[in-house]
Amino acid sequence: MKILICQPKLESGLEQLEYELHKNPFVDAAIFPEGYLNENIVQACELAQKYNVALITGYRNLQERPKDRAVMINRNGTVVIDRIKYSVATFAQESGFTIGHILCDELVIQGLNGVQESRLDLIVHPIGVGMFSEEQFDEWIGRAREIAIQHKVMVIGTSHADGSFGDTGISIPIAYCFDKQGDVVFISKNDVRTRILDMQTKQFYFA
Repeated sequence: MKILICQPKLESGLEQLEYELHKNPFVDAAIFPEGYLNENIVQACELAQKYNVALITGYRNLQERPKDRAVMINRNGTVVIDRIKYSVATFAQESGFTIGHILCDELVIQGLNGVQESRLDLIVHPIGVGMFSEEQFDEWIGRAREIAIQHKVMVIGTSHADGSFGDTGISIPIAYCFDKQGDVVFISKNDVRTRILDMQTKQFYFA
């Protein structure tokens, strides 16, 4: 499975999503940050179906608290994961792989909620804004590696290219991938180029 890993800027629409899917029509799945879709779920489903690609990301329901939700849309444009932040992790099949989410700070607050699923292939970690310090960057990278080793699962995370936490005015864009042994496939700091990863070979390149 070939996965598109994107670090878009915050936007109200889905222009960057459609641009990346149009530019890379051969990928099987695309990962975007927490909240990127905003409330544009119907349009995202249409794009998934149009480009025959699974979308693994997050959106916002402003009627709920917390407002952020993890979402996975399959290649037919059907929502197969839709859960509110801080709830129990759920999983879905895509292209023969079992895939689930850790949504932003769930990584450090609850991890995988004690899930003992031995057949997980991939955990996607959509992150909202970039890290607010070097210490947070190191902490989150370290925790992601621990989860990869503990659950013997590949973990991929990505944040937006801009934005800052609270009023700090600081944002260190982050993207990373660990394999099932916890070995680094890539770790990106302040490099927001789009990447494509081949899960079978664990090789990546810039799109």
